[in-house]
Amino acid sequence: QVQLVESGGGLVQAGGSLRLSCAASGLTFSSYSMGWFRQAPGKEREFVVAITSGGVRTPYLDSVKGRFTISRDNAKNTVYLQMDNLKPEDTAVYYCAARNGYYSAYVKDYDYWGQGTQVTVSS
Repeated sequence: QVQLVESGGGLVQAGGSLRLSCAASGLTFSSYSMGWFRQAPGKEREFVVAITSGGVRTPYLDSVKGRFTISRDNAKNTVYLQMDNLKPEDTAVYYCAARNGYYSAYVKDYDYWGQGTQVTVSS
């Protein structure tokens, strides 16, 4: 079956960096667009960024522009989210998701989801 497994979350001080990874199995990874979403306590899940199978990136969530970078390695079936200059407002559970088609910013458009990884940024 399809599995998406996120890793790399943790506790970091403001201004620090983390690199999230999402390893996919059970699907033809190179055919899927991959997205990163996040959900803070009491808030709805929000779109951060996505990347097509061919490496085309969506615009980033405004609040993370210039600080986060999405990339993928189709040989490793893995998508990454490099997060620099982290802020307390970036605190959330981060999810990766896979879509069999072009990228989308909508939760409902994704076919598979990971279990999420917690990112906590202290001030």
